[in-house]
Amino acid sequence: MKDTLRPAGIVGLGSQLPGEVVTNADLTKVLDTTEEWILTRTGISERRKASKEEAASDLGTQAALKALEDAGLKGDDVDLVIVATITPDMAFPSTACLIQHKIGASHAAAFDLSAACSGFIYGLAVGSQFVANGTYDTVLVVATEVLSKILDPEDRTTSILFGDGAGAAVIRPVDQGEGFLAFDLGSKGEGGDLLKLPAGGSRKPTSLETIKEKEHFIKMSGNEVFKFAVKIMGDAAVKALEKAGLNKQDIDYLIPHQANIRIIESAVKRLKLSPEKVYINLDKYGNMSGASIPVALDEAARKNHIKKGDRVVLVGFGAGLTWGSCVINWSI
Repeated sequence: MKDTLRPAGIVGLGSQLPGEVVTNADLTKVLDTTEEWILTRTGISERRKASKEEAASDLGTQAALKALEDAGLKGDDVDLVIVATITPDMAFPSTACLIQHKIGASHAAAFDLSAACSGFIYGLAVGSQFVANGTYDTVLVVATEVLSKILDPEDRTTSILFGDGAGAAVIRPVDQGEGFLAFDLGSKGEGGDLLKLPAGGSRKPTSLETIKEKEHFIKMSGNEVFKFAVKIMGDAAVKALEKAGLNKQDIDYLIPHQANIRIIESAVKRLKLSPEKVYINLDKYGNMSGASIPVALDEAARKNHIKKGDRVVLVGFGAGLTWGSCVINWSI
């Protein structure tokens, strides 16, 4: 371990999306809804769906390989793999171990992290500490979700929202003054019942009864989650800026969690940002939980919306309830 902390930042990005597209028109065939109702209330037009054969590790592996290629690295260069997911391939072993093997990271430690839609930012916060204190030089953070496999196809409140996908980032030492400037993480456990997967764990092991009661599908109190999200998105972004010694006027680009267009618009209004400083791909992919921010970040970077030296803010919220934000002085 180093005596002084090293600046750590993102040096490579990658993302992977399944091939099947599910449009709002497709959903109207099985749900009591309309294309207009979905679009006006969520901002979503379509989302991606994994095949029966695709699991979280499959999407995550492809995103990881792309991020490593972007960074000019190989699997053997990775010291640690952190995977943020709420849809792991199985309870154990960790999806991180499966991805570690698939990418050939033979010398890397690996573990999963569960913070739902906030998972990628939590993963960045954890991974960057290993690099900053000199424990590891190269950390791979992957967020991967196949939410379609835990959605009740008859539940309009959830089945219209979520999509599948994966994103990854490589963290390494960067030049002084670059990389991660500050993080703000938080939780509100009393809101845990607002968004959950009730069965399949030690509280309610899988049984004929839990299957019959559809307790292996996402359950969400949409209105309460919405109210929480509208407040916390702006608050978390401001707190991270304050920790970095910055203010709202210093934001060059915002990558918000892609949950609902009205939530994003509320955060943008709170931060007083112009639309060209915010990346939104919600209409194409829906809410991909922890994968939504890294996929959006990867797309924004590849479209050159972000340039070296920009102050980039990532902010999200999720089940737990959790939230997370960070400020990055972009280094690539």
